[in-house]
Amino acid sequence: MRITEQNVDKIFSYHAPDDDKIAKYATIRSEARHFAKTLLDTVPECADRSVALRKLRECVMDANAAIALDGEV
Repeated sequence: MRITEQNVDKIFSYHAPDDDKIAKYATIRSEARHFAKTLLDTVPECADRSVALRKLRECVMDANAAIALDGEV
C-alpha cells in the first residue's frame, strides 16, 4: 500500500501498543539482538559487518512499523 492522503494520518500517528503487540515487539528485539551478537562474534570487523548490523536495525524498525500499523502499509 502506498502512502496517500487517506492513510497519511494513520501512518504518522502514535499507535499505543496492546499487550499482544508489546509481546511481538519484544520477540522481534530479542531475536534481532541474538543475531546481532552472532554477527559480532563471527563476522570480521569491516564495512560489510557494519552494513549488516545497520540493515538488521532497519529490519527491526520496519517489522515494528508493520506490527504497529497492523500490516496496512
